Amino acid sequence: MNVKVEESENAIPAVRLISNPDGTSSFERGTIPTLKHMNTTTFWINNKTEEWEKNTHKAPRRQYVITLKGKIKFKVSDGSTFIIEPGVILLAEDTTGVGHSWDMVNSKEWERLYVPITENADDLFVADKK
Repeated sequence: MNVKVEESENAIPAVRLISNPDGTSSFERGTIPTLKHMNTTTFWINNKTEEWEKNTHKAPRRQYVITLKGKIKFKVSDGSTFIIEPGVILLAEDTTGVGHSWDMVNSKEWERLYVPITENADDLFVADKK
C-alpha cells in the first residue's frame, strides 16, 4: 500500500521578519522544508537578554532563530504580532529600518539557537499561499 505524504509533513512552520522599502517592518508566515542543506557556517545558543534587545531593533544579520524553550510575542511596525515557540522557526531578515520588538509570554527565560545565513544564500523560506 502506498501512502501519500502531505507537503506539510516535509516542512517546519516558520515566520519571516521583513524590512519594507519605507523603513517599516512586517512579517509573513510560511514553512522551511526539512532535510535541505542550509547555507550556514556557525551557530550559537543564548538564554540571556541584552539591554538593546529590550527595545525595538532590527536584526543584526539574516539568521534563523530556533526557540528551544520559551514563548515569545513579536511585534512589527503596524502593531501586528505573532508568537514564536518551540516548533516554529523565526527567520530574522529585517536588517534595515526600524525592526521589531518582542516580549516573553508566560515565561522568564528564552533559550534559543542563532544560525546565521551565509551572505546572499537562499533562506529556503516558502511563504504560505494567500
